Amino acid sequence: MSAELTTHVLDTGREGPAEGVEVTLQRLDGDGPAETIAQGTTNDDGRLNEPLLTESQMEAGTYQLLFDVGAYYRQGPSGSTFLETVPVRFVIDDANDHYHVPLLLSPGGYTTYRGS
Repeated sequence: MSAELTTHVLDTGREGPAEGVEVTLQRLDGDGPAETIAQGTTNDDGRLNEPLLTESQMEAGTYQLLFDVGAYYRQGPSGSTFLETVPVRFVIDDANDHYHVPLLLSPGGYTTYRGS
């Protein structure tokens, strides 16, 4: 598998992918503000159509994914307003490796892990 950064969002309450979730990738290295470097919206499989970082864009550093789940839930069947934005901070320490950061989502909580 090539070096890249990918994600997907699964809605455990609906037992399937979460379509239409806005995802923003920010780089957090340095003393300055977070730098937005990629954005996308999950498709009907809960994935982005393109990697957030391709092999040529991969760099070691600290990153943050922001998942806009508030809009997803307000427009969905649950109508939940508890979660708004889910931030996931992580470190890429080997720019030659594949990083996959899934989000498992429910109206009242979430979990994440380093996937494969």
